[in-house]
Amino acid sequence: MVAVVGATAAGKSDLAVELALRLGAASGGAEIVNADSMQLYRGMDIGTAKLAPEERRGVPHHLLDIWDVTRTANVAEYQELARARIDGLRERGATPVLVGGSGLYVRAALDELDFPGTDPAIRARLEAELEERGPAPLYARLSESDPRAAEAILPGNGRRIVRALEVIELTGRPFTATLPEHTSRYPCVQIGVRVPRPELDARIADRVDRMWSAGLVEEVRALRERGLAEGRTASRALGYAQVLHYLEGDCDEEEARSETVRATRRFARRQESWFRRDPRVRWLDHDDPGLVARALELVST
Repeated sequence: MVAVVGATAAGKSDLAVELALRLGAASGGAEIVNADSMQLYRGMDIGTAKLAPEERRGVPHHLLDIWDVTRTANVAEYQELARARIDGLRERGATPVLVGGSGLYVRAALDELDFPGTDPAIRARLEAELEERGPAPLYARLSESDPRAAEAILPGNGRRIVRALEVIELTGRPFTATLPEHTSRYPCVQIGVRVPRPELDARIADRVDRMWSAGLVEEVRALRERGLAEGRTASRALGYAQVLHYLEGDCDEEEARSETVRATRRFARRQESWFRRDPRVRWLDHDDPGLVARALELVST
């Protein structure tokens, strides 16, 4: 199988579609499996840059639009769903093309990776602290006990901070110690799409502008009526969290837009750091005129 990874706004989705078309024409078909944690949610289309049906160019896409925005994301559940899709595609001779920038979800799908259990008492205590004090003190504690985990988690992502602290307390080890060495479950070529940082920053700003023009505020307003603000995962998604603050009167619209750009750039740096730690990723330049041909060469060797 093939995986296309990298930072947000790098061009992963378009490359994955092109690869699926080429690979499918040369074999028993190729289909895409989503590994973007926020594209799992129904209705979160503009802010996640989800490809419109016509942009998918007839390539089947799996694990899009499967959860309501009130559902809390669960990587272990995603792992079960992704492996079922991947196994099913391989059994019928089709090539799975995994695409996404959610590093833990990519590893959950591709690697021999088991997730520690939970402890309701520990989780409840940490969530109560999060509710009372906000994510900052919890993030500071995580930064002290497991700097690598903190580096990979956004400071405002209270849900993931709580989970990391819960695992540390449960296992007595750093959260990152629960992620084993890179041991693949499937034969896989991982292709990373590389964009120089100044250009990536500009691409992110342009993408946010396009999202606003396409109606992100209206999308968030409609999703709020469906419980977005109560969704513990979806409400924290980039763009959606900032627009919710605007709709709640906590900032003006331009502040929400600017903060979306800043937060997305910070997130992109964490994505780059995550994927660069994986020695299996083969990096290609996004603007290489022969990008698709080079990616196909990697797949065939």
